[in-house]
Amino acid sequence: QSLYEMDFRQPIAIVMGSEGKGMRRLTREHCDYLMAIPMAGALSSLNVSVATGLCLYEAVRQRRG
Repeated sequence: QSLYEMDFRQPIAIVMGSEGKGMRRLTREHCDYLMAIPMAGALSSLNVSVATGLCLYEAVRQRRG
């Protein structure tokens, strides 16, 4: 599911994986939703702190209406 398709208006915990390996298998299996950040152009990945910032921004944007 895309970051922009997620409904952040409900109670939610955002769990980020490590930059090199992502989330561990058991962590992934306990998640209700898995999302991805759409990438444009030549970018193939983001630093985990940048990805976290984008997720938090989108959550706040949706909650403020």
